[in-house]
Amino acid sequence: MAEHIPTDIELHQVSRVLEIAFDDGVRYRLPCEYLRVYSPSAEVRGHGPGQGVLQTGKEAVNVKGIEPVGNYAVKLVFDDGHDTGLYTWDYLYKLGRDFDTNWREYLAALDAAGYARKATAGN
Repeated sequence: MAEHIPTDIELHQVSRVLEIAFDDGVRYRLPCEYLRVYSPSAEVRGHGPGQGVLQTGKEAVNVKGIEPVGNYAVKLVFDDGHDTGLYTWDYLYKLGRDFDTNWREYLAALDAAGYARKATAGN
């Protein structure tokens, strides 16, 4: 059973942000790029430790659909065709809680790979 249950999920497609409120009163605004590059799918995470694949070129990615999965998760459908990986309530909560650290790590990994993010509206 999920430790954290969402009370509201709202997709802001113009700003490319998923806003999610939880039953403990916290509310997170998670950029679609962040959700895409931290997808829990095997395609992104790999099948074991150290097998993750750095996602590049996702600055303008958006979520075009949110599909409920039981009472414990959602599947996010991205406009770049990615639609695998289940975002459990607890995983979404963790992504929100750890946003600052995860985002810094992502930007550092892009830098180390020699990838320069392209500026887009909203980021």
